[in-house]
Amino acid sequence: MAQLPIRTTFKIPRSVLVVIHTQDLDVLLIERADSPGFWQSVTGSLDREDEAFEVAAAREAAEETGLDAKAAGNVLTDWRLENVYEIYPQWLHRYAPGVLLNTERVFGLCIPEAMPVALNPREHRSQLWLPWREAADRCFSSSNAEAVLHLPAFVSGMKKSKHKG
Repeated sequence: MAQLPIRTTFKIPRSVLVVIHTQDLDVLLIERADSPGFWQSVTGSLDREDEAFEVAAAREAAEETGLDAKAAGNVLTDWRLENVYEIYPQWLHRYAPGVLLNTERVFGLCIPEAMPVALNPREHRSQLWLPWREAADRCFSSSNAEAVLHLPAFVSGMKKSKHKG
């Protein structure tokens, strides 16, 4: 049995899921480099215990796609949804002993149009834009698929709040 590397720091079991999409409900999915066929939205753990979820969401979007959440025309929205799930067994070694659950906060990042993004090749190997229903079907994770299925309601809410102002 191969010995796992000894970690001096562990991942924090709190993370973000960022559904990157357009107003037309096209969704960006990225394929994990270490798991071909594992399509997902942007995800990542908090870097520090005191890092705000919104800061982590913007940081992860930039690290994984090169997209700046604060660039003109981009809108990062906290969907105020949280998923608590069991950490996949193959990734438990990244967390402190005894940590089995992760809490994931869901965000949307609306960008003006679908475009190629700059993937971090250590993390992701491919990208594609799909209509929201197809994207939900392609997601490996059920919590990611569920978040994508919520997209039409959140985009509708964004349009309504724009018209009120």
